[in-house]
Amino acid sequence: MSPDFRLVEPGGPLRGRLRVPGDKSLSHRAVMLGALADGTSHVRNFLAGADCLGTIRCYRQLGIRIEASGEGLESAWTIHGSGLRGLVEPSDVLDVGNSGTTMRLMLGVLAGGLQGHACLTGDESIRRRPMGRVVEPLRTMGARIDGMNHGALAPLSVRGGSLRPVRYVSPVASAQVKSAILLAGLFGEGSTVVTEPAKSRDHTERMLQAMGADLEVDGLSVAIRGGRSLSPFDFEVPGDISSAAFWLVAGSIVKGSDIVLEGVGVNPTRTGVLDALRRMGADIEEQNPRLALGEPVADLRVRHAELRGTIIEGAEIPRLVDEIPVLSLAAACATGRTIIRNAGELRVKESDRLSAIATELGKLGVVLREQPEGLEIDGGTIWRSAEVDSQDDHRMAMTLALASLLAPRSVSVRRTRATDVSYPGFWEDLARLR
Repeated sequence: MSPDFRLVEPGGPLRGRLRVPGDKSLSHRAVMLGALADGTSHVRNFLAGADCLGTIRCYRQLGIRIEASGEGLESAWTIHGSGLRGLVEPSDVLDVGNSGTTMRLMLGVLAGGLQGHACLTGDESIRRRPMGRVVEPLRTMGARIDGMNHGALAPLSVRGGSLRPVRYVSPVASAQVKSAILLAGLFGEGSTVVTEPAKSRDHTERMLQAMGADLEVDGLSVAIRGGRSLSPFDFEVPGDISSAAFWLVAGSIVKGSDIVLEGVGVNPTRTGVLDALRRMGADIEEQNPRLALGEPVADLRVRHAELRGTIIEGAEIPRLVDEIPVLSLAAACATGRTIIRNAGELRVKESDRLSAIATELGKLGVVLREQPEGLEIDGGTIWRSAEVDSQDDHRMAMTLALASLLAPRSVSVRRTRATDVSYPGFWEDLARLR
């Protein structure tokens, strides 16, 4: 039997307190912006998953000294920032692994902040994922970027240099596109403005403001004026709501469950999953609200509840796009039908997630129909046991593990090591709650 294989036994309830790993998006940004600060930053509860460690590896190659101490939730990272002009030309290719966030945001940083040339690549999945949505607006700023398919695909070559400010109207609501342009704008002369069709997650803006950047938000537009230095920080990364979402759904669908998740980030641009679950009837309470480096944080308590179907579409999608796999599981347990629209972006994630959800949850008895940009999911699933495959997608692996709790007999889940990308301790936390 392959070691990358688990038998998940059914059963419940799930009870206890957990602290989920640090927010993946914030962990990436803490490294990237800490590297550009004038001084030393300290980060705790950093998500030491494969993607974020890939970001650290790349920035070390760019001359940034980053040190770690401790383990797990007690770990601490020290980032010795070199200022806006301190990155050095790497001696080897920068390999981002499977992290689209690392590649897309680094393109903005390298285009304006690198003294020299760099080449970025990643695994087979990354080399298939679209990069043109970031490359094109950066080119309008004067960035010199080339690569496969005229720069639409990695590997990508970047030569740093002076950039000009732009007013960019993005055709998509994407935090990665917006962040890449804002990071490039740090190095330009004058004011760069990004306008989106809907509000995407705003972690980059909040962190930049907390570090002293000259940045203003006006509705769906964000403006940044280049040239201002960034202050270092002391930051405890909030728990990742995308990781917490798995327990929010599990606590809602497994009878008798009562779970408290400590210190979770509840940034309004990320809490679409809370809105959707509450609309479905979930019993979720926010306790002990506070702020960390401009980010709202709270403890979340979830208890079992009877769910009902809903519609998830439009401007809500950017606020919960990463949570759609596990929300599909919630929909399978609800009364009535759930319709998910405008989610075509899921076809270019770690897997084609729309296809993966339809295929793998279908094996377990879920009645659903795959659409070009969404799903229709009928609730009231009569669960069955089967062999399922994560397709090497971390969010699918965790969704399938939780779906297995509802099956009549054990379910075999293949390629479960994928959970290490965003939640290295997932299987231990599942055992702790059972």
